[in-house]
Amino acid sequence: MTTPYVHSTHLSPTHTFSKSYTPSITLLQGLGVHGDVHSGKTVQQRRLSSQIPTAPNLRQVHLIPYELFNELSPQGFAVAPGQLGENITTYGIDLLGLPRGSYLYFGEGGDVPVVQVTGLREPGEGVERFMGGLLGKVKYISTGGNVVRRCGIMGVVVKGGVVATGAAIRIVQPEKRYALEVV
Repeated sequence: MTTPYVHSTHLSPTHTFSKSYTPSITLLQGLGVHGDVHSGKTVQQRRLSSQIPTAPNLRQVHLIPYELFNELSPQGFAVAPGQLGENITTYGIDLLGLPRGSYLYFGEGGDVPVVQVTGLREPGEGVERFMGGLLGKVKYISTGGNVVRRCGIMGVVVKGGVVATGAAIRIVQPEKRYALEVV
């Protein structure tokens, strides 16, 4: 089994759908990714900030598994890391299977950046505008009648620091397991 790691890191200083690759990002405790438009103590997403501008920002860091891109490619959807707006593309983690409150430690040793998982990303019309037909691949109704959302997870920075491409990821799950919900 491969040790989970950071495939790549991305940010955008403006409200763009996709984010640009950078070899590393700096996480700021309680804020998010330094230099990224979604960094802040209160919600930074355009739609949410217009509705409840003082709500806490539970979407400071967006993570997507690289494996999603591998699944989409044979279906005719060539999506590269960063193009769906994530800050961190992971490899070797079932992000969607993590319970809310899980901690992700980035790097080796004890003094490393930490993100706490807050919930699921809600894929919306931006995904469809980015690539026609893609929304139906990352958000759909399962055979059991449940809504499946596969566009990554969101988290908050509980300990700041630099997250670099290639960094190992260690996961600590809470004792009580609560399923991820949209944040």
